[in-house]
Amino acid sequence: MLRRLHKDQPASFEFTPANLEWAKAQITKYPEGRQASAIIPLLWRAQEQHGWLTRPAIEYVANMLGMAYIRALEVATFYFMFQLQPVGSVAHIQICGTTSCMICGAEELIAVCQELISKQPHTLSADGKFSWEEVECLGACANAPMAQIGKDYYEDLTADKLRDMIARFSKGEVPVPGPQNGRYASEPLTGLTSLKEFESGRRQYNASAQRAVDIGDSIKRIDGTEVPLSTPWLHQPEAPQAAERPTEPKPGAGRPADATGVTVQEAPAQSKAKPVSQDDPAPAGSMGAKPVGLAAPRGGKADDLKEIEGIGPALEKLCHELGIFHFDQIAGWTDSDIAWMDQNLKGFRGRVSRDKWVAQAKIIVTEGLEAFRIRAKTNDY
Repeated sequence: MLRRLHKDQPASFEFTPANLEWAKAQITKYPEGRQASAIIPLLWRAQEQHGWLTRPAIEYVANMLGMAYIRALEVATFYFMFQLQPVGSVAHIQICGTTSCMICGAEELIAVCQELISKQPHTLSADGKFSWEEVECLGACANAPMAQIGKDYYEDLTADKLRDMIARFSKGEVPVPGPQNGRYASEPLTGLTSLKEFESGRRQYNASAQRAVDIGDSIKRIDGTEVPLSTPWLHQPEAPQAAERPTEPKPGAGRPADATGVTVQEAPAQSKAKPVSQDDPAPAGSMGAKPVGLAAPRGGKADDLKEIEGIGPALEKLCHELGIFHFDQIAGWTDSDIAWMDQNLKGFRGRVSRDKWVAQAKIIVTEGLEAFRIRAKTNDY
């Protein structure tokens, strides 16, 4: 399929401040002279910000990475994940048309899109809210037919269900992703025939759908708003000794990246923060207060903190250095304690919140380890 840039292009493009910081952080992940490897995530973020990938956005990203425009264009036109023309302001619907979905009714879903959106794919609906296309296998064959709408999978669809979903999207509603026929995940429609003991501990939706519901940005675009940055490799305290932690790769400094002669410009230097002592209170400007620790484990024996999902030997050792030896200590942490721990776990910042240590510890304390282990198998915490 021939993929060309759209005939109508905006005059310019630039990242929002938050997206620019995110993009610069992505570049630092790659070794010296290889920053052009960040091309795909940066193009993807540009597409999320604008809604579709424009020529000014491609050129903007190419300039950030010191790449020739044609090389960035090669990437944008090769991968079908990049939309090179305007898409619906509410949702772009991608119908899987490969074998499993095809024999289960994908053609009926396409007919609905042709009826309600436009006869041709990659064409805006009359109100500009929707667009659609047929795509290759999206890997949800057991739940065929299905469609990806925005960031999420809608599975076990019928023509009537898709028609109803489009109407709901149009009214500003966001249907819950996942199976649309009452199934929890990919089990038989008649229900589980084995592993029934896990039904009682599961969450309201399966892991993928629950994650989508929790995040709540299925079809929202970044559109210039400030977004949380996921850049844990930046702004880290320096290790007291270089041998204790590998040095971060330095960005390129204008040297040729490869035999083509393409160069990569130097990226902004990382901030240099003062090392944080584990015995000191939180540094000025940091969040929270250090949790109260113990001088030694009660009864001379610490709990096995590695039972908590996300705590390995290294994190357990750090916890012990901070005087944290028992599950009930973690279960009793306040928001202030959590914030301090997230800031000051060397090399593991943000882990307490991300992995829900406190919620897990509370289950262990109140229900016991065996009950927790059963619930942990379905991430029910």
